[in-house]
Amino acid sequence: MRYLLPILLYIGLTAYVIADIAQHRDEEPYRLPKVLWVLIVLFAPYVGALAWLYARWSNPRQSPRSSGYRAPNPDDDPAFRVWLNEQERRRKRRDGGE
Repeated sequence: MRYLLPILLYIGLTAYVIADIAQHRDEEPYRLPKVLWVLIVLFAPYVGALAWLYARWSNPRQSPRSSGYRAPNPDDDPAFRVWLNEQERRRKRRDGGE
C-alpha cells in the first residue's frame, strides 16, 4: 500500500510526458529523436521524465505551444502595401475622386 503513491505518480508523469513528446512538432525535439525520448522516459523511471521536462522548460522556443511562429503583420509586407495602395487608387478612380 505504501508503494501505491509512487507507482501512480510514475504512471501519471510518464503518460503526460509521452503525450507531450508525441504532440511535439519537431521530429527531433531537443536534439534527440522522439522514439529515443520515449525509450528514455520508459526505461529511466522519473529521471527520463524529468529530463524531458527540464529540456522543455529550459528551451521554451521549441515548445509546441510556443514554437516561435508569429503570424506576420500585413503592414510589414511591402507587396501587401503596394497592393493596398493600388486598391485605394482604383477605388478613388471608380468613385471619381481623382
